[in-house]
Amino acid sequence: MKPIKILLILLAATLIISCSESFLEKAPLDSINTDNFFQTEEDAIAAINGAYQPLQWPKLYNMRIWTTDIMAGNSIVGAGGGDDGRETQDMMNFVTATDNPGVLDLWRGPAPGILRCNIVLQKVPAMDINEDLKNRVLGEAYFLRGLYYFILVQMFGDVPLITEPQVPGDDMRPFRADKAEVYALIIEDLEKAINLLPEKSAYSSNDLGRATKGAATGLLAKVNLVLGNYNEVVELTNAVSELGYRLNQNYADNFDVLNKNSQESLFEIQYTGNAGEDFWANENQSSWLSTFTGPRGSDMVAGGWGWNQPTKEFVEAYEAGDLRKDVTILYEGCPDFDGMAYDKAYSMTGYNLRKFLVSKAVAATHDNSPMNFPVLRYADVLLMKAEALNELGRTSEAEAPLNEVRARAGLNPLKGLSKADFKEKVLHERRMELAFEGQRWFDLIRIDGGQYGLNFLHAIGKSNATNKHLLWPIPQKEIDANPNLTQNPGY
Repeated sequence: MKPIKILLILLAATLIISCSESFLEKAPLDSINTDNFFQTEEDAIAAINGAYQPLQWPKLYNMRIWTTDIMAGNSIVGAGGGDDGRETQDMMNFVTATDNPGVLDLWRGPAPGILRCNIVLQKVPAMDINEDLKNRVLGEAYFLRGLYYFILVQMFGDVPLITEPQVPGDDMRPFRADKAEVYALIIEDLEKAINLLPEKSAYSSNDLGRATKGAATGLLAKVNLVLGNYNEVVELTNAVSELGYRLNQNYADNFDVLNKNSQESLFEIQYTGNAGEDFWANENQSSWLSTFTGPRGSDMVAGGWGWNQPTKEFVEAYEAGDLRKDVTILYEGCPDFDGMAYDKAYSMTGYNLRKFLVSKAVAATHDNSPMNFPVLRYADVLLMKAEALNELGRTSEAEAPLNEVRARAGLNPLKGLSKADFKEKVLHERRMELAFEGQRWFDLIRIDGGQYGLNFLHAIGKSNATNKHLLWPIPQKEIDANPNLTQNPGY
């Protein structure tokens, strides 16, 4: 994790894009110095807004997180073939080298966000501002830092643990902290966030999309699921339900560009559709998903570069009558998209991703999609609860949350399964419900110490996936810059 000096962090933390009405889009500051910043409520808001921004960048949710479904076997890169997306092809085929650019993105992606959170947590407590606003801003920073570190620790295991802004004279060559220490910080941060953050209903429409008590509670449930703390998972998922979150009536409502931050949404990455001067730059506020995953050569959406093509094995995993199929993928004979029929010749597999496509009536060019990306939905919370109850031997209780998700999908309820059979069913349900939302890879590597994932990958023909691939390599470029970093085993 490459440290950034304090003045650069402070500058970056206030570079907020200026366009439509959104909490991420306050007027940018042209200059900054430490004598006149962190004085007003507007300063505190600008600083925390900056801490959200790295989530929107291609190193995280605008590309690298959704491509993990490719590594998880739900899809192939597709795209233009040849060397297009070579780094992702190598990750998909488990021949990842230590100089892989995609891995470097994932390693570096959370760092600016962590450092911006650290600035907020250092500076805001001493500010003479409204206490409710101060608490909210601090809660947001704790939530975001927890999320950034949760991404890192799952991807790489032991990682440097930096909790204060680094300044000239500090040791800029941190060692990797044991992952248990990292998880302890994540849990501590999220518990603080739960206590400090307001409920979703307390936000104005302009501030919807900020971290909430429900988002922090749901994320802490997921952290505890990874750690196998099943009693805590049940308690936390119940708390989310008590906060009023519910499934949307229709599965497709979660991916309607006009229905952002719905009653099912605990947290999603916000996009406005304004690319600014450069679609490829970090400052871009336009989602890449529709542009990248639209069928190549189809003219169905603006862009349409054909990435993330579902596999035949994934498509055949749908149960008969599953209503999510027609929302999630394009296949020969499927319902038209925006008045256009799908041709399987658009794809190397015969399938394309439909879930995040945006009509050209909404996004007329490749660089103006306002589609948000879901990080945590209430359906995920219900499935976490079902899994945890089953692991606790309370399988009959686990049926209700699982069947609530299945009912919306048009599927019959499941009853009377053994603990082992129920586990297989709930993991299958997670795969289909959360497909292409950047969740499947993390499920593969957490269950049964990763053996579940290796068994699955081998079953679909990825026979060279081994235990070492449950973590990504530490980028060699980072080890060269910091000799205190060690490499993950096998690389």
